[in-house]
Amino acid sequence: MDKDTFKTIIKPSEEVLFKEKNSKFHGLAFPVKTKDEVKYHLGNLKRHHHSARHWCYAYPIGTESIIFRANDDGEPGNSAGMPIYGQIQSFDVTNILIVVVRYFGGVKLGVGGLINAYRTAAKMTLDASKIVELTINIDYLISFEYKNMNKVMRIIKEKKLKILNQKLELDCQIQISVRKNDAKNVLKNFNSLFDVKIATL
Repeated sequence: MDKDTFKTIIKPSEEVLFKEKNSKFHGLAFPVKTKDEVKYHLGNLKRHHHSARHWCYAYPIGTESIIFRANDDGEPGNSAGMPIYGQIQSFDVTNILIVVVRYFGGVKLGVGGLINAYRTAAKMTLDASKIVELTINIDYLISFEYKNMNKVMRIIKEKKLKILNQKLELDCQIQISVRKNDAKNVLKNFNSLFDVKIATL
């Protein structure tokens, strides 16, 4: 069977603080599904931590094909974004943005010191986050006439399918969400019903 679960967070983490030679590294995690959400959280943090020196971050978005970004925000190349992303990979989470905000304390840490500080702050942030495992789901739209309602609802109950939305009139439409590994089976069940159409959303 294909893997049809993924790990992520549902709500932002508590802010954590790591200190190294007078520099302060504030770590935060946010659940994200789009680049616009990433921009929104970064904008908010820059207003909140407006006197900080760097806002370094990394994120992966997606469950089966992943897009990711790691940003050093002015720190030496690969000394901040990639160490943060490395921790995201080692916790095996996706749809998450981790930002480490640095207040410079007047003492240079060197590239090795920076890598260690950003990695540690990212790990502390993930440790402080509530990580959950979710299923990868496929959403379908079932269309049928009202007279077929009982047949459709019987399958939905038997298979314990999640209804996202429904319009029950003369022509009925129900949106359901099905776990990826159960999808073929569920499709077969609905396709065997006469006068009932099912399509992927």
